Amino acid sequence: MSIGKEMARTACKALDEKKALDLKIIDIAEVSTIADYFVIASGSNQNQVQAMVDNVEEKLAKAGYEPKQIEGTRSSSWILMDYGDLIVHVFDEENRLFYDLERIWRDGKEIDLEALAEE
Repeated sequence: MSIGKEMARTACKALDEKKALDLKIIDIAEVSTIADYFVIASGSNQNQVQAMVDNVEEKLAKAGYEPKQIEGTRSSSWILMDYGDLIVHVFDEENRLFYDLERIWRDGKEIDLEALAEE
């Protein structure tokens, strides 16, 4: 399993632990050079969004991965976590619909979460 895929799996587990809504992984390696994978998730309120971000950061750090950059603050409606091969996007529900990254990156391949968890 690639480093990017392993990071994506760890991030998804961390997001799921905090009850992320509409969790998706998109393999963008064939369509972009910015990363290999996007993980996209929503939270129903600001506290949940922040808890999700904190848990991803903690779990990836324990696995030995540090973010290159995190954009957004505790009061942001969209927080982007750049880990190089992986970019994690955590939104509130309204902004996720507005920015619609899944449509923008539709040329990427969506990864089945259950299959990834079993790898």
